[in-house]
Amino acid sequence: MLLVLSGVAVLRISLFSDLYLRYVQAGLRPYLIVSGVLLLVVGIAGAVLIKWWAPDAYEHDGGREHDAGHGDDEHEHGHDHSRGPRVAWLLMVPVAVLLLFPPPALGSYSADREAAKYAAQGIGKFSALPKGEPVDLTLSQFSSRAIYDSAKTLKGRTVRMIGFVTKDDDGTWYLTRLLISCCAADARADKVEIRAADAPPADSWVTVTGTWHPRGKLGSDAAWPPALDARSVKHIKKPESPYEKR
Repeated sequence: MLLVLSGVAVLRISLFSDLYLRYVQAGLRPYLIVSGVLLLVVGIAGAVLIKWWAPDAYEHDGGREHDAGHGDDEHEHGHDHSRGPRVAWLLMVPVAVLLLFPPPALGSYSADREAAKYAAQGIGKFSALPKGEPVDLTLSQFSSRAIYDSAKTLKGRTVRMIGFVTKDDDGTWYLTRLLISCCAADARADKVEIRAADAPPADSWVTVTGTWHPRGKLGSDAAWPPALDARSVKHIKKPESPYEKR
């Protein structure tokens, strides 16, 4: 039953909806679907095999009644080996949660707990930004150029980025995005301090357009997090895939 319900839960979030994007990258969807199908098949096959090939497993009374050749052994152990321990039913809890109440994607709480781990990674020149205004960038692209680009290709350019809102206790707010390599377990926060604009509610998703606000020496801790002088802040619907790919 646990295998069947686990398979159904995995298929629910990967085959019949896009909920899997809360936890893993889009490229892992086929593997989730295959895993769900295998869990379903193994669970059903296991139930059929036990029912038809080992029907006696359902006739024992808590392992206390058995044939004469095994009665002493069963009595000594005090339980029936044909059934799993009752504590195994606790595994139903995470399965039921995933099936009935899929947890949301990581948000501001996870981002606030992520310590800044930027260190000098070597200053260098970046390629020129595309022509046209504004330039659409991910937070990762903007942060890399703001902190490490010796050519300062962001200078004087209007950029546009999407993310969710996080705040400090002093009222400073940030456009934030979580980056993942594989799944939510390896998520890392990237954030940009937003200036010259009122802070929207925490965890709300917005599009921010503005210009780079230089500060600190390139590659130093003082340059992080990068800052943006906002020209406009627009509320948007949370994207289906809330994470950026590293």
